[in-house]
Amino acid sequence: MKDLIKLFVETYGPSGNEDRIRQTIRQQVKDHADEVRVDAMGNLIVRRAGKSDGLKVMLAAHMDEIGIIVTHVDEKGFLRFAPVGGVWSLGLLGRRVQFADGTVGIFGLEKWTEREKVPPMDKMFLDVGAASKDEVKVRVGDVACFLEPLTVAGDRLIAKAFDDRIGCAVIAQTLMSLESSPHDLYFVFTVQEEVGLRGATTSAFGVAPDMGIAVDVTLTGDTPEAHPMAVSLGKGPAIKVADRSMLAHPGVKRVLAEAAERAGVPYQYEVLEFGGTDAAAIQLSRQGVPTGCLSIPSRYVHSPSEMVDYNDVQNAVKLLVSLLSAPIDLG
Repeated sequence: MKDLIKLFVETYGPSGNEDRIRQTIRQQVKDHADEVRVDAMGNLIVRRAGKSDGLKVMLAAHMDEIGIIVTHVDEKGFLRFAPVGGVWSLGLLGRRVQFADGTVGIFGLEKWTEREKVPPMDKMFLDVGAASKDEVKVRVGDVACFLEPLTVAGDRLIAKAFDDRIGCAVIAQTLMSLESSPHDLYFVFTVQEEVGLRGATTSAFGVAPDMGIAVDVTLTGDTPEAHPMAVSLGKGPAIKVADRSMLAHPGVKRVLAEAAERAGVPYQYEVLEFGGTDAAAIQLSRQGVPTGCLSIPSRYVHSPSEMVDYNDVQNAVKLLVSLLSAPIDLG
């Protein structure tokens, strides 16, 4: 599965520019599906047909990643930029981003004397190695994302875009590992989650599922002086109870835990005080959908070096295969 993860995390695909990652995912999953289509928003919808007496289940993981968009190019060839999604200026200085055409930019900073403060983005710029405006290949409106390779450190994996390419890898591997299911399954790789859950909103309306499950990353509380949170790397995937945008359906939460126990994999319960996932959009679609979320614990979320535990990733796949292989009673 590491080759699949490497392929996904290193592919370009910031919000609104998911064409390349969508094609990459499509090539990996198309031979395991009964139907593959792309909707008007750009969501990749992969169906595995089930028996008529099963549920229509939607699993969602978002393809897009955070990035920056060019807002101005000055006469000396330096670029000003704005965030696309939750990009924080803390830690950007000296980091690299890459545009769709391969242009690499380095974050620079104007003269900054207030060392105890984090500089705002309007005091930063991108240096693409140009000596003048005429040498700059990218234009206003072009979008870039972090340029970082996958690094394997024992059981720990480090990369940009685990939010949420690791979720994409989990549901893709689940599809490829699933021998059979009584359910009509829709594996949906959504767009524009980082800028407002937009792809999940439209795709959930179109699929009209009986049950929804988002697969995304979550924060941890296992680093020094971290905000208290009962989620740690290596202790299993986390079954969401609540976050800022949704309360998980109790039936979905229960069947996820039961599936983990059948598969013999460890799991945690997650209460995330900040942020949300595609689950919130699915839950509120049409007249409402019983929805939950399976989360991959991740350190340093929305940084160029996010970290997950490979065992948690593998166990998330085992949990979902266990869930989807059996009848589901939301009771």
